[in-house]
Amino acid sequence: MTSIAFTGGGTGGHIYPGLAVASCLKLLVPHRVFWIGSEKGMDRAIVEKAGVEFFGIPSGKLRRYVSLRNISDVFRVAAGFFAARRILKRERPAILFSKGGFVSVPPCAAAASLGIPVFTHESDYSPGLATRIISRFANRIFIAYRESARFFSDKAAAKICVSGNPIRPEFAAADPAQGRAFLGLTSVQRILLVLGGSSGSLEINELVRAALPELTRHYTVVHQTGDNDALSDGHLSDGRAGDNHYKPYAYFGEEIPHVIAAAELVLCRSGAGTIWECAGLRKPMVLVPLRGSGTRGDQVENARLFQEAGAAICFTGNTVELAQLVAALAEDAPRRKRMEQADIARTNAAEFIAGEIACAIGGHNTGREGESNE
Repeated sequence: MTSIAFTGGGTGGHIYPGLAVASCLKLLVPHRVFWIGSEKGMDRAIVEKAGVEFFGIPSGKLRRYVSLRNISDVFRVAAGFFAARRILKRERPAILFSKGGFVSVPPCAAAASLGIPVFTHESDYSPGLATRIISRFANRIFIAYRESARFFSDKAAAKICVSGNPIRPEFAAADPAQGRAFLGLTSVQRILLVLGGSSGSLEINELVRAALPELTRHYTVVHQTGDNDALSDGHLSDGRAGDNHYKPYAYFGEEIPHVIAAAELVLCRSGAGTIWECAGLRKPMVLVPLRGSGTRGDQVENARLFQEAGAAICFTGNTVELAQLVAALAEDAPRRKRMEQADIARTNAAEFIAGEIACAIGGHNTGREGESNE
């Protein structure tokens, strides 16, 4: 049976889209899938929960700035390369698909050294350092946005294909009624869903905490706070127990597609995975991008593109302005409808990429549309 290797990790955004591609691929060609990821962190738990065989390797972070940790991480990256090469030489996959993140560079380099074709995908508008490195020896480069092609070299241009972002197949079966049942809410309660990522967002939590009295005038606020925030204990900022108009949760698991489907409006960061999943379910969004000196600005770029497409509003204001914006959206059904119908994130990227992989290893293409620069 054909083996296909996947790699990527460090965050769920570098794992879940890859698992979505693997899930679609199972429907096209008989194959065995295995994943090469970081021996530390969340990678193994997420991948093995999805029923995919996992091999851990040492990994070091790729930094664009000067840090003493760069010295030790050089050795970890080198160790990761040799560990990945041993795995790939032993398992002999027909192809390696990379979903990015710093852990993906050593396996991709190792695959190239063994003559194993490398396909890679970049979720954000501008490619991260890992993708820039991998693009030098990748056979195929999938990108989410047509405009992103300009960031790659002329040599890489012929290998680029615009695919959109892969979305987990669970989202295709998302059921608003299941989401409301999980939340304990009725069919008439309007839901503002607040998402801060798996670890929460301090900025968003503070905005919601201060604006909560105004937000709950219009919506039941369902708030994913992260594990370490006081709001997750079910109490409001003044110590009163949260009523049925405020529902804090530290984390959402398998129920998240249904919870998003139940929402009327989503307030969240602008990480690629979250915004494409919400757009796939046609949810209007208020995006609060992660920004500042500690980031490379990818979330700001993502938010801008979704705002220009009409699917979201990029917000960087204060509590009063947030309350006013949410109130305006709550009272403007035609505007929310236009945001729902924005022409973005409609392609089944996971299915399309799986078809390309199947074709490359002698299977067949799905026939889904994509855009190639060839």
